[in-house]
Amino acid sequence: MAKFEVKLPKMGESVAEATITSWLKQVGDSVELDEAIVEIATDKVDSEVPSEVEGTLVELLFEADSVVKVGDTIAIIETLGENENDSVKEVIAETTNEVIEKVENDVNQAIENTSIEKISPSGKFYSPLVRNIAETEGISMEQLEAIVGTGKDNRVTKNDILAYLESGKTEEQPVVKEVVIPKVSPQSTPEKKAMHVKATTPVSVNGGDEIIEMSRMGKLIAHHMVESAQTSAHVQSFIEVDVTNIVKWRDKVKDKFFAREGEKITYTPIFMQAVAKAIKEFPMINISVDGDKIIKRKNINLGMAAALADGNLIVPVIKNADQLNLVGITKAVNDLAFKARNGKLSPDDIQGGTYTVTNVGSFGSVFGTPIINQPQVAILALGAVRKVPAVIETPDGDFIGIRHKMFISHSYDHRVVNGALGGMFIKAIKESLEAWDVNAEF
Repeated sequence: MAKFEVKLPKMGESVAEATITSWLKQVGDSVELDEAIVEIATDKVDSEVPSEVEGTLVELLFEADSVVKVGDTIAIIETLGENENDSVKEVIAETTNEVIEKVENDVNQAIENTSIEKISPSGKFYSPLVRNIAETEGISMEQLEAIVGTGKDNRVTKNDILAYLESGKTEEQPVVKEVVIPKVSPQSTPEKKAMHVKATTPVSVNGGDEIIEMSRMGKLIAHHMVESAQTSAHVQSFIEVDVTNIVKWRDKVKDKFFAREGEKITYTPIFMQAVAKAIKEFPMINISVDGDKIIKRKNINLGMAAALADGNLIVPVIKNADQLNLVGITKAVNDLAFKARNGKLSPDDIQGGTYTVTNVGSFGSVFGTPIINQPQVAILALGAVRKVPAVIETPDGDFIGIRHKMFISHSYDHRVVNGALGGMFIKAIKESLEAWDVNAEF
């Protein structure tokens, strides 16, 4: 029998440690090659680390919520190899690169900067998970340093900070607390880095009420939505679009499209293509704000809001959407939607978006006023496609007919996008969709 040391692999130049959320395998369990054995928590996703060998797990060297440095041995697996060193070297040579690539992809791109520093002024270290909870709950660095840690080297663990919240932190300031909203940009001036918001009075709970703990992702979404509303000056523009030609075209080609491409075509890829085209025409929609500077994005990466299995929403990203034809966009949309529904999205799938589209029409809504996905400056909502009576202009006069129409709603940041640009942008989308050739090939 040989013993293989499972080490936390290198996860990129900027990542030196990770937080163990839970062990997926326990001592005595059999482990297959590439089978996930441990889950690593970040402030955005939970990433699984696969085993590099087959064997039996005989020792766990860290408990859940422990912070582990890259290169540390986290577990021991007993293998069937005759020579420990030769077996280990052979397995590492075959699988290490693949494991490093997977974990780097899952973790390095998932960790966001927070307003809580990793190292406190007194020298205490705080993991990404602890810092994210502190930021979400409005815990200051001074309050964080007052928490007695039970982890390794007296580090504050997730359980420590959750216990602190449950033990009366809110009772100390029952009506008003100051929440420091994270800086929009690392280069912002001190006056623009933070803003103070008064929390509402605690909600009373009656005997028959049920208290439901928000999920970690739910808390993050709530925090980001409030932050966006406080950061951007939201303005909306609405426009009605006649998509009759698109409806007719899709009905005509959907079976042929599926037979040739093996993919179902919906309206979403057509809308995404129109949005990418409009962004090329109006590139100042594809920007971010960094303090007093504007960052004009080179790539057009379209985020598409998708539902997760637990009911939350997430925004996977179609990279370089303007470089894809309709078939390519369709495959990307279907692939990301499938991953979202089945919990298979990787951190890379949700990174790098420059503009977001959300389909509120899938829930029957005619239009909506979506909140901007920071640090972007605009978001488009697609309303439901409906049959409506409409005035049709012809050379022989006007008449009433049945048309397929929808509303598109454009929320944009009035700090940097004025009404003219915001209006012209959705007008360009409207014109592109209404000019669809019902006889077009795909």
